[in-house]
Amino acid sequence: MDKYLVQVRYTADGAKALLTDGGTARRTATEKAIASVGGRLEAFYFALGEIDAYVIADLPDDASVIALELAVNATGRVNSRTIKLISPEDVDKATKTSVSYRAPGG
Repeated sequence: MDKYLVQVRYTADGAKALLTDGGTARRTATEKAIASVGGRLEAFYFALGEIDAYVIADLPDDASVIALELAVNATGRVNSRTIKLISPEDVDKATKTSVSYRAPGG
């Protein structure tokens, strides 16, 4: 499974619902949604600043991520941005891969 970081911003309606339901209910709902597509929640943190919450999850594939994003963002209560995370071992593998490339004008 690949690892993903999700940055969450609540809309005004999402913030109102958060006030009613509380933070642990959001974490539980997030964990259930991730599990429903075969994934696993690693971490869920609320934050101060531009991003309201950060989620780290293991998910089986990009299609699962897209399905989650569509379902979550379609509610209108959340805007999310997902970033695929890369392990140091994958970077090591990439550094050992030969690439044939010619720069523009080169």
